[in-house]
Amino acid sequence: MENSVKDRLFTLFPALSGMSAALWQRFDREAAYIEAPAGTVLFESSGPCQAFPMLLSGSVRVAKAGANGRELQLYRVLPGESCIITSSCLLGEAAYPARGVAESDLAAVVVPRALFTQLIEQHSPFRAVIFRLFGERLAELMQLVEEIAFRKLDQRLAALLLAKGETVNVTHQNLADELGSVREIISRLLKSFEGQGLVALKREQIQILDTAALRVIAQASLPV
Repeated sequence: MENSVKDRLFTLFPALSGMSAALWQRFDREAAYIEAPAGTVLFESSGPCQAFPMLLSGSVRVAKAGANGRELQLYRVLPGESCIITSSCLLGEAAYPARGVAESDLAAVVVPRALFTQLIEQHSPFRAVIFRLFGERLAELMQLVEEIAFRKLDQRLAALLLAKGETVNVTHQNLADELGSVREIISRLLKSFEGQGLVALKREQIQILDTAALRVIAQASLPV
């Protein structure tokens, strides 16, 4: 593994520091540096889980597909973060229950299953970080379940737009994918927002005109 890759890896994943000499030698020998272009399918639902990726650059979209073909985005993995689905599959020796796709060109160091298990067992800082990130991701997924179960789609769309800033460069399909909906419904809601003077719609761009009004929609009381 090149020194420049090692430097990036230890900067983003400081919990790797302090490994025993023998463990580091195995890591240096077995961990592999990979690059993948945007759009690459990194893992498929029901596919085997054989390695743990440590992202150095780029991002990965993790989504669950329904029987109707629609996808619900579960979370994104950014540099220095952990994919809890991969962690749980490796620990439980199970197949992937979701799909992971490179959103942009990415680089990562990939740790094979046996080495990942040894790191968990023998290097407590790594183990602590993996389980901390696991807890954080689980909390995010519980929030997603709550939003889908109890919040109306217009509330979720308003909240998503507010989270992206005053000028949102995104397609209606991208928003639908993030919200687990379909483009036609999202387009109708956006047209409704535009008719109320809340947003201005352009090609692959949404300009927020009334942040306060959108926030009222996003924070509307949940149904009892």
